[in-house]
Amino acid sequence: MLFRNRFLLLLALAALLAFLSLSIQFFHLIPVPATKNGASSKSRKRILPDPATEPPVTDPIYEALLYCNIPSVAERNMEGHAPHHFKLISVHVLIRHGDRYPLYAIPKTKRPEIDCTLVANRKPYHPKLEAFISHMSKGSGASFESPLNSLPRHPNHPVCEMGELTQTGVVQHLQNGQLLRDIYIKKHKLLPNDWFADQLYLETTGKSRTLQSGLALLYGFLPDFDWKKIYFRHQPSALFCSGNCYCPLRNQYLEKEQRRQYLLRLQNSQLERTYEEMARIVDIPNKQLRAANPIDSLLCYFCHNISFPCTRSGCIDMGHFKVIKMHQIEDEKERREKKLYLGYSLLGAHPILNQTVSRMQRAAKGREDEIFTLYSAHDVTLSPVLSALGLSEARFPRFAARLIFELWQDREKPSEHSVRVLYNGVDVTFHTSFCQDHHRRSPKPMCPLENLVRFVKRDMFVALDGTSSSYYDACHREGI
Repeated sequence: MLFRNRFLLLLALAALLAFLSLSIQFFHLIPVPATKNGASSKSRKRILPDPATEPPVTDPIYEALLYCNIPSVAERNMEGHAPHHFKLISVHVLIRHGDRYPLYAIPKTKRPEIDCTLVANRKPYHPKLEAFISHMSKGSGASFESPLNSLPRHPNHPVCEMGELTQTGVVQHLQNGQLLRDIYIKKHKLLPNDWFADQLYLETTGKSRTLQSGLALLYGFLPDFDWKKIYFRHQPSALFCSGNCYCPLRNQYLEKEQRRQYLLRLQNSQLERTYEEMARIVDIPNKQLRAANPIDSLLCYFCHNISFPCTRSGCIDMGHFKVIKMHQIEDEKERREKKLYLGYSLLGAHPILNQTVSRMQRAAKGREDEIFTLYSAHDVTLSPVLSALGLSEARFPRFAARLIFELWQDREKPSEHSVRVLYNGVDVTFHTSFCQDHHRRSPKPMCPLENLVRFVKRDMFVALDGTSSSYYDACHREGI
């Protein structure tokens, strides 16, 4: 009898443990329940790793979903958070354009059918979309530096052109702008109601998708803005280096980084078999398929939930997509380890970081011009900046990614200024190389402005070779 009771007790205990195990697994899969602060069922989300600060996972589908950045009600947002005795002085925003049509087409396949006109009652929806369309038609009084003045102010083709911003891309940046408005305008009063033109600095590359993304964010930030106060500057370089683009050593780092990418690809036999199979399906040489950069096109199919292309010889499928995407993840991991890209990034990102620091220093001295800066750019702009800042775990910039620098003044000590750095709404200040140890040594809740200034003016060059004292010297140093 004693043996039988013990057996039943052990059986019951095993059943209880099994139930708890299943419960834990189950609750990791269902949405988070509504909270007491008013979160509704519409904003419930599965608990996921932090996409800005945690190491990338190795799930290619998860990574691809993050990249798509499908507009949603729930959005991470830590912008504008500071102790009550701090005053917001200036904000500097660097964005990647929103969702776009592919830049490349897979030969001998039908292009994805996406409508690039804006329709107010079509998903994805935004309450300001119709007003945005109307306001863009009234922009004759605005000033756009050539060649921006020849570009359309919003996407308008029934069949998307290559690289054209989609309605999804417009909505992504209307959301970004509205989010920043709620924090910086409504809460912190960064700009007065009668703001003047010189308080904004707006710059974009010469692509319609970056100009239109900048306009969408600006409209969400300052609805129905006065067109006469708007001046968009044109930036010829994706690095936003203006007159400081000639940098031989930066180009050497880039060449070595591209060589590293090439060798890694050669080592991946599964990737090679995948490309061969895809080339057979579309009946073109393998080299031609590679040149068509199929992942760019496939991401568009994936993000817009369109079936991958088929031919008489078969279909490109999710298996092909996962292999290529997985290789990208492995490439990013090796890129961090080899650090060739870091050398390229430190030199590539210096001009735009130097401009940002200079504006912050002027604002700290009381200047009221250029207190809101917007750079509308590309993934190849944000990626080196993130790397140069030491944010090695930050994921590759998704569509409509935003990197923000905030400048704060301590009201109790008006001569002291601090900075915060935020990536896609996540505070990454203490993950940056210029401030990662500050909170361990100081009780102050934010990073001193002088840390960022010292990093940009000196430490970026020291990180390269320890001897260069200026951007010019670093760029023209002996080859690596």
